Amino acid sequence: MPAPTFRSVIRWGDPAQSGALNAATREALREQFNLSDTAFEQPFQAGDEPLRVAPGQLSDEQLHELQQLVGPENVDTSDVARARRSSGQSYLDVLRFRLGQLPKAPDAVVAPRNEAEIDALLAFCGRHSMPIVPVGGSTSVTRATEFPQGGICLDLSRHLNRVLEVDAKSGFARVQAGLLGPHYEAYLNQQGFTCGHFPQSFEHSTVGGWLAARGAGQQSTYYGKIEDIVLGMKVLTPAGSIDCKPYARTSTGPDWKHIFLGSEGCLGIITEATLKIWPVRGRSFFSFFLPSWEKGVELLREILQADFGRPGVLRLSDPEETELGLKLNGMAGGTTDTWLQRLGYKPGERCLMLGSAEGDTQSGLLLAARVHALALLRGALPLGPGPTRKWWKQRFHHPYLRAPMMDLGLIVDTLETSVSWTGLNALRQGVRQVLKARPRTLAMCHISHAYQTGANLYFIFTSPIDRDRQLEDYQQFHQQVVDAILAHGGSLSHHHGIGRLFAPWFREFAGATALDLLAGVKRQLDPQGIMNPGALGLAPA
Repeated sequence: MPAPTFRSVIRWGDPAQSGALNAATREALREQFNLSDTAFEQPFQAGDEPLRVAPGQLSDEQLHELQQLVGPENVDTSDVARARRSSGQSYLDVLRFRLGQLPKAPDAVVAPRNEAEIDALLAFCGRHSMPIVPVGGSTSVTRATEFPQGGICLDLSRHLNRVLEVDAKSGFARVQAGLLGPHYEAYLNQQGFTCGHFPQSFEHSTVGGWLAARGAGQQSTYYGKIEDIVLGMKVLTPAGSIDCKPYARTSTGPDWKHIFLGSEGCLGIITEATLKIWPVRGRSFFSFFLPSWEKGVELLREILQADFGRPGVLRLSDPEETELGLKLNGMAGGTTDTWLQRLGYKPGERCLMLGSAEGDTQSGLLLAARVHALALLRGALPLGPGPTRKWWKQRFHHPYLRAPMMDLGLIVDTLETSVSWTGLNALRQGVRQVLKARPRTLAMCHISHAYQTGANLYFIFTSPIDRDRQLEDYQQFHQQVVDAILAHGGSLSHHHGIGRLFAPWFREFAGATALDLLAGVKRQLDPQGIMNPGALGLAPA
């Protein structure tokens, strides 16, 4: 077995997925960034050096006590296990690994078997003033799970990963927080249900992670974000347990579960949740070309405000993203392209819209027909189900492309924000100006989640990195883009969370009073400050 390398430890997803660039993608990147053949043959800063991890700081007595609490087989102090849990999957995480700058790793990865053991571990960490960080799939892209002071990584995915109950009559399931998305969905499908929550990290993220990050699935327009799906949850904190019961509706003071949604493990440990489920029914796809971004945005807004039903997927790619898609599919510059231009769908202006109708077959057909009618009024060209069906099959594959693109010396990153329909176009334009001010930058944007009052803008940007100052170059660029999002009225996050990456902006964005309130809640629930110190900017990182 080959020795572990920095690259192998931080690798995304399924090791069987190569993530190799196909010929069309290679050619598009070659053209966009003026790359030579050598760039594709000799990976830049690949991170193939042998893994090096600083020793853990547990004493023999502390290690023995941990093993007594959960069993020796559930305490892992190996270099690989500690390194893999030392960070998430942000571009900055991967870049640091490739540079051999491994962040401080946890002293041990501990997998409790039940809630009693979690309580015992909280007490252990309290006695030793030792940080403890609950971790699921380690898919965070906001530096939400790190160990700047060492401590214990609480792995909930090894044992606390079961479906506890499916109440078909009431339409909910009770599950443990370490349950992986695919396992949850497969179990529900056998009962004739779906979970309705499919983030891009779905294949490798857990229910607890969805809740702790306040995440969104790709069909959130229909099913809602995770805060719309969760009915109740159980949380263990250093101060005691809190059980948010799963009533359909209640008026009994504040809704306690909203304290923990988006709390990123800094207030307590989510151990189980009760979530809405839906019967598996039909799904139909539709797609259109729009002559301009503005007309596409108006069409999406009208669909969401027309009150004839909500699509499952409703996406709009801007002109730059649309053109790259046409290139990768061999359609740019060919007969189809000529035909599109004659019909008025011109390069640099046209936009691709993707959508799906979920649920009951009859209501889905009605929704698709109404969308079709509105689209024609906006000058759209119907493309049938093909483009959306193709995207659907590939929707979890895109993260695998980052590593081979980083091998070319490219920054490959994303930022997302929420904004009202009124402010959407100005925000996109303002952020795009900052992105395009950097030479040779591919700056794409799409609406990936849309609602009655606004939408999520998702920016994808790729640019050659300054090879002599990689970290500084990326961090300066990233800061400029975040500043532009906030300056144009966007939210600091729509579904990725805050973590440590966006903590420097969080106090100004949320307001000092709100952050002081959150800090007060943390002092009440976590008086010793052992829960994920540094997340949300609530303690020194």
